[in-house]
Amino acid sequence: MGPVYAEVELDVPRDLAYEFVADLGNRPAFTDHFISDFRLSRLGSTGVGAGARYRIFAPPQALWVDTTITALDPGRRISERGSGGRHNRIPTATEWEFLEGPGPLCTARVTYWTSPAHHLDRAKDVLGGASIWYERDWRTAMRRLRDLLESGEAPAAKVGVGGGNRYATGVP
Repeated sequence: MGPVYAEVELDVPRDLAYEFVADLGNRPAFTDHFISDFRLSRLGSTGVGAGARYRIFAPPQALWVDTTITALDPGRRISERGSGGRHNRIPTATEWEFLEGPGPLCTARVTYWTSPAHHLDRAKDVLGGASIWYERDWRTAMRRLRDLLESGEAPAAKVGVGGGNRYATGVP
């Protein structure tokens, strides 16, 4: 699936928007309408190497996807790479850009794409209209990100770490 784009102008400092998005623990706060079962893959949710696993819904299917932050350009860019689908055979990529805008505004832009090598995976993407669903969902996520950052509210829920204690013992 070719790249899909979404962008929004934010009335917050660029560094604040960058820090919020660079923390993978904050992602469900604005993407939970199409991403579910979000779990961090390690305790640290920021920095190069921070990763997560989640389910992303794009008809006709819901896929498990892993993502890892591979590069950071502080205040400007976040690069993520991962894989998803059956047996994690579909490479995925997410690029976040943060640009200074006119006056106090900044522009946040997300680009998401997959590179299915198997012909059946490509057919599912095309026939299911995956790019249409992903583009719509990312546009909604960017609007929710704007509303969340401009309101100044902290995300409500904490994200669990995959492989953590699943019994209620009081130990995280």
